[in-house]
Amino acid sequence: MNDNNSRQNADSDSLNLRIDAAGMLHWNGHSFPCAIGKNGVSHAKIEGDGATPSGNFSLRRVLYQPDRLAPPHTALPGAPLTPRNSWCTEPSHTLYNQQVRQPIQASCVLLWRTDLIFDVIVILGHNDSLVLPGIGSAIFMHVAAEDLKPTKGSIALRKQDLLTVLRGCDPCAQLYVDALDAALQNGACGLASTLDHTIRNTSLMPSN
Repeated sequence: MNDNNSRQNADSDSLNLRIDAAGMLHWNGHSFPCAIGKNGVSHAKIEGDGATPSGNFSLRRVLYQPDRLAPPHTALPGAPLTPRNSWCTEPSHTLYNQQVRQPIQASCVLLWRTDLIFDVIVILGHNDSLVLPGIGSAIFMHVAAEDLKPTKGSIALRKQDLLTVLRGCDPCAQLYVDALDAALQNGACGLASTLDHTIRNTSLMPSN
């Protein structure tokens, strides 16, 4: 492989997003604390298991709550949410793992919320090219809850970090989530939260 090809591969890889065993998301030379599923990472995702699926995922599109913020600056396709927007999580339903509008006779995740975690949502390409019942739905990258509380399976970042990634994100980028060793993934979210607090506290310290 010549130097030009090596450089192109390195540049392409830097545009992808990767989550490591410490619960940090790495992208384009930056690192951001993130939250993953409360039961860690799974290579055999099952609906409702509280785990984040391992693998590599395309960034499909961005949804945002227009009463909270302006359209995010991003090269990804985007659309505003409405109060009737939901995501079908019922494996037996024909619209499983798809965005739907209420009312619908199926279990769903409501996308219009009173808290902040769905202010910005990145739809990830999990179980969507050919939707298979029961192997996971509503896997997003969204705004983190306070103190990077673990999620039900999605990936969450602080709002400003998520907006930063979206602002410079290549539409062809992939999100890589590696299957973590059990001993590592048990403390991943806690370590990310600790690092987050350390970074914040350091930034608040007076300079000499």
